[in-house]
Amino acid sequence: MSMLPQPASSLSRSRFSSWAALCLLLGMVLLAVSPVAGQTGAPEVRVLTIDGTITPPMAQYVNRGIRSAENDNVDAVVIEIDTPGGLSSAMDDITRRILESEVPVIAWVTPRGARAASAGVFITYASHIAAMAPGTSIGSASPVSSDGGEIDETMSRKITNDAVSNIRNLADLRGRNADWAEKAVTEADNITADEALQLGVVNLLAPDLDTLLNDVDGMQATMASGSTVTLRTAGAITAGTSMNLLERALQLASDPTIAYMLLSFGALGIFLELGNPGGFVPGIVGVICLVFGLYALGTLPVNWTGVLLIGISFGLFFIDLFVTSFGVLLAAGLTCFVLGSYLLIDTNVPGYEGVSRPIIWSSTAVIIVAALLIGSAALRVLRKKPATGASALIGMVGTVRRELDPTGMVYLNGELWTATATGVASGQAALPVGSRVEVTAIHGLRLEVRETAAQEASSLKGSLRDRGASVIPVKRGLGRVDP
Repeated sequence: MSMLPQPASSLSRSRFSSWAALCLLLGMVLLAVSPVAGQTGAPEVRVLTIDGTITPPMAQYVNRGIRSAENDNVDAVVIEIDTPGGLSSAMDDITRRILESEVPVIAWVTPRGARAASAGVFITYASHIAAMAPGTSIGSASPVSSDGGEIDETMSRKITNDAVSNIRNLADLRGRNADWAEKAVTEADNITADEALQLGVVNLLAPDLDTLLNDVDGMQATMASGSTVTLRTAGAITAGTSMNLLERALQLASDPTIAYMLLSFGALGIFLELGNPGGFVPGIVGVICLVFGLYALGTLPVNWTGVLLIGISFGLFFIDLFVTSFGVLLAAGLTCFVLGSYLLIDTNVPGYEGVSRPIIWSSTAVIIVAALLIGSAALRVLRKKPATGASALIGMVGTVRRELDPTGMVYLNGELWTATATGVASGQAALPVGSRVEVTAIHGLRLEVRETAAQEASSLKGSLRDRGASVIPVKRGLGRVDP
C-alpha cells in the first residue's frame, strides 16, 4: 500500500493545534506562578510629612496623599509628625480622613526634638499604629478660642467636653490610653516618648524609618470597612509624597507674618494706584496680594478688632488722597495700622505666633515713604503750569491787531481776543498794532495784558530817538545819555 502525501491544509491545522496547546500550557504555568511572585514582591510604603502648623492646606495635602496611596494599593502610609498644633477644623479633616482610610496609617512623631502637640495628639490617636522617636514629646491638647475673643465658662466647658469625648472615642477605637488622653485635653498634660510607651499612648518607639517598618511588620489594623489587615512593611520600598506647588503657596500664605505682608502690600499697591493712576502695575500686584491675603485670613485665628483697625487705617489713607488734612489723617491712619497689626493674630491658639515686630515697623515705614512720594507728586502737579483751559493762557505772549487804547484786539494762540492793556489810561499813549503783550489775567472772554519787557525797552528807545538823544551802551552795564 503506497503512502500518499497529506494535504497542506491538514499540516497547517496540526501545526496550529500544537502552538495552541503550548500557549495554553504556558498560561497555566504563569497563572500558578503569579500569586507566588506577588507574595514574594517587596511591599511599598508611602511617606507623608506634617511639619508645622495644622492648616487647611495641610489637611488638603494629607487627604491627597492618602487617596493616592489607596489608588496605588500600597501596603501602608507613614505620617511623620512635628507640629505645635493648629486649627481644629483642619485637624478634624485629617483625623476623619485617617479613620476612613482603606490603607493602614502609621503616625510617627519624628525627628528627635519633635512634638505632637494639640492637634497632633488627635492625629496620633486617630492613626492605626502610633510610634514616636526617642527624644520627642506629645500632649497639650487643650482647646482654645480661634476667633480672638474670650470664652465664657459655659462655652469653655462645652468645647472641652466635646474634645474629651472625641479623643476618648479615638482612644477606645485604637486601644490606647483614654485616661491620659482626657488629661491631655483637660490639664494640657505633656509627656516624653518613653512615658508615652509606658502609659500605652503609643505602640512603639523607633529611631528611624527602617526600624519602624521592621517593628510594625505583622501588626494588625482594622480598616473603616471593618476588615482586619496584617501589615507587611519589613524591607518595604518607601516613596515620599510632597506638597505640590499650590499647597506650598497656600501653606506659606497661612503663616501670620506672610499673610500680614500680603494684606499690607495689597492695600499699599491699590493706595499707590489711586494716588498716581495710570501705571497699572501697582494696582494689579496689589489686587493679587490682597486676594491671597484675604484667603490667608480665612485660615488664621484672627482677632477681628485688629482686622477692623487695619481696614480703618487704609480707609483714612485713601481719604487723605482727596482731602487736605495737613497730615492729620495720615497720622491717625498710621496709629490704627500699628495697633491693628499688633492685635491681628490671636496668639492663644497653639501653633500660631503674632506678626513679626520688625515686619510691622518696616511696613509702617514703607507706608510713610509711599505717602511722602504721593504727596510730593501732588505738590509738583499743583505747581505745574496748566497745559489746557483758560488758565493755560496766563503768561502767554500775543500780538496787538487793533490798537489797545486801552481796549483793543490781540492775536493769541491762533485766535483774536478782546484785550485791555494795564497801565494805559484813556488819553495816554496807546499800544500800537504789532506790539507784543503778555496775558496777566482773564475775565470771561476778555484778556488783561501788559507790555512785554522787550516791548517796553523798544518803546523807551523810540522815545529817546524822538527827543534827539542817543543811547551809548558801555561796559559793566553803565550808559550815558547825551543831549
